[in-house]
Amino acid sequence: MISRRRLLQTTAASAAALATRTLPALADNAPGVTDKEIKIGQTNPYSGPASAYSAIGKAELAYFKMLNDKGGINGRMINLLSVDDGYSPPKTVEQIRRLVEQEQVAFIFQSLGTPCNAAIHKYMNDHKVPQLFVATGATMWNDPKHFPWTMGWQPNYQTESHIYSKHLLSTKPDAKVGILYQNDDYGKDYVTGLKQGLGDKYDKMVVKEVSYEVTDPTVDSQVVTLQASGADTFFNITTPKFAAQAIRKAYDIGWKPVHYLNNVSISVSAVLQPAGLDKSTGLISVAYYKDPTDPKWKDDKAFLEYADWMKKYNPDANIGDSFNVYGYLVAQTLEQALKQCGNNLSRENIMREAANIKNLQLGMLLPGISVNTGSDDFAPIKQLQLERFSGTIWETFGDVLTG
Repeated sequence: MISRRRLLQTTAASAAALATRTLPALADNAPGVTDKEIKIGQTNPYSGPASAYSAIGKAELAYFKMLNDKGGINGRMINLLSVDDGYSPPKTVEQIRRLVEQEQVAFIFQSLGTPCNAAIHKYMNDHKVPQLFVATGATMWNDPKHFPWTMGWQPNYQTESHIYSKHLLSTKPDAKVGILYQNDDYGKDYVTGLKQGLGDKYDKMVVKEVSYEVTDPTVDSQVVTLQASGADTFFNITTPKFAAQAIRKAYDIGWKPVHYLNNVSISVSAVLQPAGLDKSTGLISVAYYKDPTDPKWKDDKAFLEYADWMKKYNPDANIGDSFNVYGYLVAQTLEQALKQCGNNLSRENIMREAANIKNLQLGMLLPGISVNTGSDDFAPIKQLQLERFSGTIWETFGDVLTG
């Protein structure tokens, strides 16, 4: 396997040269596919402001190591080239071009981040290279008519916002809402969902919106501004580093709003512990997979299998970090799609089978939630359940909701 260090040694000059090359004509199987191997690519923020998500890439590498020890998929080993883009869209473009044009990967799997994936969206579709199960919940990934080579995986951000809106309207219809969001497509997608969910009440209920840039050192001043607005409800639309800061700052200044935290930052070990578990008590979010810190799963067969895998293949990782569960589940989804491909591993057939997953039951998903795709449905998971943080664990409540 090619080392991450060597893959990162790309210069701007070489990237420019690569951009002038044309892709080879499609063979029966995709580039990167041999009788013994399927080579795939990925960008992940192993450094930078979103580096908490690096656990996802490491978990996926560990899962494929397990698969390879068992003989791979249909006799082929999975060779995942996972490289650092620092959550920087220009660097994502550079790395993806290298993976596709020089490393000749069959497809891109689980590249992380809305702005990063948006930067390569057109390139992937123009070159007809699968951009598969992207690690972002932006709504744009479910658009097979216009972007047939790009597919999401997790529930989309607008659906999540709709669920928060419905809960707020039923429990606190006179709320004064303050919103903190990341100033990019990721953050704006959540805000769009809130506008849709609250409808004509949005302008009356929302008293303040503030944004932050991923290059900001903290969001402390934004949280102070929201408190000063008189908001008694806080929609916290942030990635892990800033989520922890916002939770901690709100507590430290004595602001006690009803606090909704987006799902992408609910990790107990990566977010809530750094923020302070006592300061996180009462947070409301949504879930679609089992929380590895919840003792109710300690005797669950699927959790025990997951724990054994973590111990053997990902031993340096924190078993309580839910990002490991996420990576484990997405890798299982790809395993299913590739199994369905059999020996037809053309890029066209890889996308065809990714869009032909029916009622896939994965043990670490919450009961009642499954993976389903279709030729006109590139949103594999559409179900969520509300949850509240008790101070030690996330506790789900209410029904499983479908967006």
